Formats: sequence, structure tokens, C-alpha cells
Amino acid sequence: MKIDSHQHFWKYNPADHIWINDTMSILKRDYLPEDLKKEFGKTAIDGSVAVQASQSEAETNFLISLAKENKSIKAIVGWADLRAKNIDERLSYFIDSCTTIKGFRHVVHDEPNANFILGKAFNYGISQLEKYNLTYDILIFPIHLEATIQFIKAHPNQKFIIDHIAKPYIEKKEINVWKSHMQALSTFDNVWCKVSGMVTETKWHTWKYEDFEPYLDVVFESFGTNRVLFGSDWPVCLLSASYVEVKGIIDQYISKFSEQEKNKIMGKNAIAFYGIDIQQK
Repeated sequence: MKIDSHQHFWKYNPADHIWINDTMSILKRDYLPEDLKKEFGKTAIDGSVAVQASQSEAETNFLISLAKENKSIKAIVGWADLRAKNIDERLSYFIDSCTTIKGFRHVVHDEPNANFILGKAFNYGISQLEKYNLTYDILIFPIHLEATIQFIKAHPNQKFIIDHIAKPYIEKKEINVWKSHMQALSTFDNVWCKVSGMVTETKWHTWKYEDFEPYLDVVFESFGTNRVLFGSDWPVCLLSASYVEVKGIIDQYISKFSEQEKNKIMGKNAIAFYGIDIQQK
């Protein structure tokens, strides 16, 4: 089974999606499972992990409603206020609502405080995920990597995954500081990484495959093929590349790997990390 480990759905509303600015007009429309299934048909992808794109419980409930109607949604990474005093109650509510809920995420890179991820209330919320066997997606910029290492040290048994290879500055070809931190992160066995979101870190639509190779080298040399997952970041990727092009970048890079390794990157690792029940779906 081939699984896209990172994509989004939404019914576009400017109030809910304030991060979509005037340079992103292609995103100012609805993107729903029927749209993504057209891309699956072109790329032989079987299903996906739907990840929150708006920070509200309404967003999580929206993804739950889609999952109940679409078997192609294999897992949900939702949002709940991890700083809330009743976070245990909220996590329990979502687990009871839908077995497809596998993890949570917060848009850390949009927080004004660079050390947000080290906050006491936030870390208490993270500490509650483990007992429900819930994962946490880490969405950051390179400037947050140092704090993220401290954060991960505080939660040795929590399953973490780095979204979008931590958004290195590919357009500027900056790599050294990012590389050292990613190497450090990879030493923690509970940390995995998604090769996703790269095309939007370039000058849109003018990238070359070779732009990504040094960064992919770092990820695979650091995390190996057992802890790396393919993700499209659709529809956000459309700002710079088609779904087919995004998958093509990874297909080209992993062409040198064994079939077993390819299968892990393109699906088995997503199943393992998120605990996806392929029999149920």
C-alpha cells in the first residue's frame, strides 16, 4: 500500500485560513478527497494522512467527517489546544470520536515566541499524548531546531515526526546549520522525518531536481530508510509543483534503493509510524 503521509483538505474560508495570502491564489478554493483521488489515479497512491491546516477543533471534526466518508483517508493528524487545562478530556473525546485520529499537530513556526515549543503548558499537553498512543507532528523552521532538540529530550517515549524536513532554506542553498541539527535529531530513535514540503522552499516553479539532492542526502544519511516517509503537502505544493512532480522528485531520488526500502518510504513507514490498520480500511 502506497500512502501519502502529509496532505490537507479544506473548504476555503479566509477567516479560517489566514495564512493563505494574495500570492497563493491557487489555494483560495476548496480541496476535498475527490480532488486528491484524481491525483492518486495518476500516481498509484492508495491513501493518505490528512493533516490539520487550521488551528481549531472544528478543523479536526471536519477531518473526522471526511474520514468517515472516504476510505482513502488512512489517518488524521488533528489539532487540539495542547495548552488547555482539560487537554486529557479533549484527547479522550477525539479518540472516542474516530479511530482514524492518530496524532496531533500545532503550527509552531507561526508562533511569535521562538521558544514556544518549550512552554510548560504545551509540554504537559505533549506528555498526555503517549498514553493514548498518539503521535505528534513537528512543524518548524530551522530557527526552531535547537529548541526542538531540547523539547524531544524531555519526551523520550513520545513518537515525533518532523514535517517538511524542517523547512530548510533551499532557495538560498543554506544547509550547514540545518544539517547539523537534523543529524542531532536523528540520533533520537523516537524521531522520524517526512520528505515533504520541499518545493515551496524554493523559488516557485523554477526549481530543479538537483536543488533537493543535498537536503535529501542529509535526511536519508541521518534517518535511514526506516524512519523516512513520503509526503506531498498537497494542495500547498501546487504553489510550486504539481502532485505528479512532487512524487517524481522522491521517485527519482529513491530509484537507487531496493524495492523493500522503496516500499517502506512510500507506505510501510507511514503505516508503522501512525499505527494505520490496513485491514480496517
